[in-house]
Amino acid sequence: MSVLLDTGLEQKFCRAEGALQVSEGAVIEGYASLFGKTDRGGDVVEKGAYALSLKALSKAGRRVKMLWQHDPAQPIGIWDEVFEDDKGLFVKGRLLTDVARAREAAALIDAGAIEGLSIGYRTVKATKDNAGQRRLAELELWEVSLVTFPMLPEARVGAKGLDPDDGLMRDLATAIEDARCSFARDAKSV
Repeated sequence: MSVLLDTGLEQKFCRAEGALQVSEGAVIEGYASLFGKTDRGGDVVEKGAYALSLKALSKAGRRVKMLWQHDPAQPIGIWDEVFEDDKGLFVKGRLLTDVARAREAAALIDAGAIEGLSIGYRTVKATKDNAGQRRLAELELWEVSLVTFPMLPEARVGAKGLDPDDGLMRDLATAIEDARCSFARDAKSV
């Protein structure tokens, strides 16, 4: 029997703009979140939403965790840089190649099979606008994961030399994620 605990942790799947790729053996980088973009769940992250959380982590000497598919039992690397700029939340880090899952992640990124980054967070401040969109003004960032299905279609990742807009798999992934988001919204309204 499995038990689901409500930790307050939310997740946003996001394809980072530009190419998420492995370089120098295990270095990856990209945008884990983009400001002002509506994701498939109807949420919009506002500029500055991560500022207090990043400051608190730094002051405490802690880091945002790098996980595989949001699984806390599968850390796969270290985020060396996590900061906000005018575009969104930028991350740069290293896959730990002594970890088997990290080696697999590097291979999957190189092959274009994994194209997404996703944030795990707790909402501190949010409002709903007239269109019913949740505007996320302050978030407590816990982790940034490498994921299969991103929530934010405008933020893309791809292995060098591959066009993330090509192929049947992109369309299938989009359809699956749209269905998942629709199901999650319907479940919340019941």
